[in-house]
Amino acid sequence: MTDTLHAVSPLDGRYAGRTAPLSEYASEAALIRARVRVEVRYLEALADEPGVDLSLSGDERATLDGVVTGFDDEDARLVKRLETEGAAGYAATNHDVKAVEYFLRTRTPERLHPWIHFGLTSEDVNNLARRLLLGPAVREVLLPELRAVRESLTELAHDHRDLPMLARTHGQPATPTTFGKEMAVFAARLGRALGRLERATDGLAGKLAGASGSYAAHHAAYPAVDWPAFAAGFVDDLGLEHVGPATQINPCDDLARLFDALQGANDVLLDLDRDCWQYVSDRYLGQEATDDETGSSTMPHKVNPIDFENSEGNLSKANSDLGFLADYVTSSRLQRDLSDSTVKRNVGAALAHCLIGYTKTAAGLSKVVPNEPVMRAALADEPAVIGEAVQTILRREGDTEAYERVKALTRGEEVTLSAFRELFAELDVSESVREELAALEPETYVGVAATLPDEA
Repeated sequence: MTDTLHAVSPLDGRYAGRTAPLSEYASEAALIRARVRVEVRYLEALADEPGVDLSLSGDERATLDGVVTGFDDEDARLVKRLETEGAAGYAATNHDVKAVEYFLRTRTPERLHPWIHFGLTSEDVNNLARRLLLGPAVREVLLPELRAVRESLTELAHDHRDLPMLARTHGQPATPTTFGKEMAVFAARLGRALGRLERATDGLAGKLAGASGSYAAHHAAYPAVDWPAFAAGFVDDLGLEHVGPATQINPCDDLARLFDALQGANDVLLDLDRDCWQYVSDRYLGQEATDDETGSSTMPHKVNPIDFENSEGNLSKANSDLGFLADYVTSSRLQRDLSDSTVKRNVGAALAHCLIGYTKTAAGLSKVVPNEPVMRAALADEPAVIGEAVQTILRREGDTEAYERVKALTRGEEVTLSAFRELFAELDVSESVREELAALEPETYVGVAATLPDEA
């Protein structure tokens, strides 16, 4: 079925165009292709092991390489038929990895058939195949989108480093900041999250140790071979770290680290989405409208912050899935149970929600424009925010009642700059200090905020 209107999940329906870049790494066809790659490379590695009675001719190696490089959708469909209905003289396996073994028999000389999947358990193949897909999915699809968001934040930070803005702590007017500095906070946070995610992606680890993790079948056939060393070298050649010792199952601590790192990046964007939504609501940010776009089905004037809202929803769903996955895949009853198998099939869905969220945040940032007059007007309406500066300067001058003096003037009151200046006139301070206090204004009370974007 190719009609997205009938898709069960919005990831393959409404959002199919947005999630398409992940298909190469998260689809059933991709997983089958990766399993074939692992099986073929393992067969080649066996032939390269001096202690194993297997050799490959140049033509046979070329044939095997061709199976991997030429693997296409028709091949994937054949594997699926071998699993579900039977094909090429084989009855249905009802086992996805066994179907790959039989597929390879249809593509290789008969003398190689006993060596395909030699000594392996299906999890040896699956854990490696999934990581060969997961690493590139994050590196090639998700990380570029996150970097693009960070670049947008950095650009906003530098372009608006001097634009003063009323800050709010606990939702109440607080010491002013600049819009650029606030964007720099998110750029810096996302940069740190990116570094953590890159390290987690590079740290994916694979296992190849047989049915109970003891290399028992391998050792029984060739006791003189150092199978742990063989496995470590094979896994390393695939571009993964080797994990050992293990049970039948890879302990998946590496996946938990990766899923947690994704959650960390998502948390930064969720915080950003919600702040931008509030800034739009307060009219601190305007949105560029598209003439043919409908904001509301009943209120024609509306330009809704739908990109930030959509991102928030998708990233929240992604984090729910990622948290569940990180918790679930790191436990398995005794040496193996199969409950994780169906759970791991949902990793692609979690990545897809991440991808939608990242692209929607990027779209939202591309449409917003700081509304300078509104920001400056909001500052002018809250002269009380200079109270912090006033009491701090008075403390410097030795006034032990500075905080209480300003508190009495401002707390719960509609204070004005004139009221502050009346207070200044009554103070027992030098004229230079009085002038210093009188020069304070909300718009200029931003500290060194304008320089902080450089740190992002």
